[in-house]
Amino acid sequence: MSLFGMESYFTSRNDTFVAKVGKFEISQNAYQDRVNQLRQQMSAEQGEHFDASIFEKPEAKQRVLDGMIDQQLLLQANADWGMRVSDQAVRDYIAAIPAFQVNNQFDSTSYSAWLSSQRKTPGMFEDEVRSSLAIQLLPDAINDSTLASDAQVDQFLSLLTQRRDLRYFLLPRPTLADSQVSDAQIETYYKAHLADYMNPEQVSVKYIEVVGADLPLDAAPSDDDLKKRYADEKQRFVQPEQRLASHILINVPANATPEQQKAALAQAEKIAADANPGDFAKLAEQDSQDLGSKRQGGDLGWLEKGVTDPAFDTALFALQKDQISKPVLSSDGYHIIWLRDVRSGESKPFGEVRDQLAKEASAAERDRKYNEVAGKMSDNTYQNPTSLEPASVALNLPIKSTALFSRKGGEGITANPKLLAAAFGDDVLVQGNNSSLIDLGNNHSVVIHIDKHVPAAARPLAEVHADVQKRILDERVAATEKKQADDALARLRKGESMPTVAASLGATITSMNEAVRHSQVPAPLLTQAFLLPHPVADKAEFAAVDMQDGSYALLAVDKVQGGDLSKVPPEQREALRRQMTQAYGSETTRELIELLKTNVKIKINTSRL
Repeated sequence: MSLFGMESYFTSRNDTFVAKVGKFEISQNAYQDRVNQLRQQMSAEQGEHFDASIFEKPEAKQRVLDGMIDQQLLLQANADWGMRVSDQAVRDYIAAIPAFQVNNQFDSTSYSAWLSSQRKTPGMFEDEVRSSLAIQLLPDAINDSTLASDAQVDQFLSLLTQRRDLRYFLLPRPTLADSQVSDAQIETYYKAHLADYMNPEQVSVKYIEVVGADLPLDAAPSDDDLKKRYADEKQRFVQPEQRLASHILINVPANATPEQQKAALAQAEKIAADANPGDFAKLAEQDSQDLGSKRQGGDLGWLEKGVTDPAFDTALFALQKDQISKPVLSSDGYHIIWLRDVRSGESKPFGEVRDQLAKEASAAERDRKYNEVAGKMSDNTYQNPTSLEPASVALNLPIKSTALFSRKGGEGITANPKLLAAAFGDDVLVQGNNSSLIDLGNNHSVVIHIDKHVPAAARPLAEVHADVQKRILDERVAATEKKQADDALARLRKGESMPTVAASLGATITSMNEAVRHSQVPAPLLTQAFLLPHPVADKAEFAAVDMQDGSYALLAVDKVQGGDLSKVPPEQREALRRQMTQAYGSETTRELIELLKTNVKIKINTSRL
């Protein structure tokens, strides 16, 4: 088997992961989920300007995977170095999410409703939050320990606010000595630059499509159907028992000594012995070490089973109303819990959820019908690969057509990268077959067939004659301007004065003292001014500057001074310090990740991207 290379063949078939970091595999599903998350995020941020095709590019796919690999390296480092996210940190994070708050307080009813809508248990969501926070443990620790000294801040500010004395003049546009272009020169240039005068390959396609939102439903769901659905899924509409709780936390370090544990327990027992409902909030503000709740008198809001630490959960649901617990040990420390009120579990009546059930039933029926019609369309166009007509007739779907479009795409569905790939693929374009079913997303799919094909071809010389002539003249002007600028620069560097050179060219010098990086100077000049070396022995530094509009300028930097730090407001200095600290921390994190990569075997399966 090894002789014929079959061993590697079978091995590659067993590699179902996209990447493997040490012993951890990044599955294809996990990778695709991340791509979908980023796509949705960018779509929300960019709106109509969002280009979904960027996620089809190999470099974009690799960037997404690199990010997932980096995160896994950080998670493995957490495990190796004993870093973990505490239960309290998870609870504080969830409690701070605005969607779960009512009047700036965590509301477990809102939390439960959201979990239900997402079909997640509290444990599932807590694991997601814990993983998200765990990825930031090391970067946050690095950022917290990173410093930007006063000297570093001053050095950067001095550069940022540096001042330069400038002189410059714009070179006049030269007159061409030779403005004649012969037909032979035009033809020679045209042949040498033929790729610039090509009409791209284009196609237009016929297509049939299924749009789920446009499919009529056979009938609205009846009350009997909805009541059956309600009975089958009644557990979804049960509001579980909830308990209104406050607590006082005495922290116990993760690596606490027996003496520290005893001291924390003694402190917790003393607080529990002294506590009563009347002064519990005051004691919490005074003694609790849970920063997230102590300012609210220890208030944790309404809680249901499964939301908190198991030990805390057991103690809370064993209390009677207005009862205060003895110290309860969790992974975060000792809790003294006060049960303030109880809400009994109850079910929402059918009438209250009927509209929701009807909407869900209609959506499910529409999905079912879409899948049915799309499946039939796929089968029919596969069985009749050379025409869309049989499927159109059988399913009563009109055949539509597009305008011509190139590989760069057009408008509407012809901008979709999946459709473009199919339209210019061998099976459709060369073999003349129907495409397979193309899923455009949101219950919208199409099957296409080539209507017209226009191969790439050079535009006739007669059609582009004037354009070729103009380009030849433009290139002659550009070359003349470049020579004029180089000659003027050479004169300045040999010692001729700038006024003499400018006067000989009919130009006027503009001067600006103490120009800074945001001065009102043409951008190409300002950029080059701050790239030139410092003048030495009062000798100016010169440069010829391409103004990016077909003209040139001659530039002199006569003097360089550091910024006046006395004019920098304290708040700007501190803002810069924070930015520098974050930048240094990010770079240190990047260096750490690169170091981690050298100690872990990473395998990437690019065929599954």
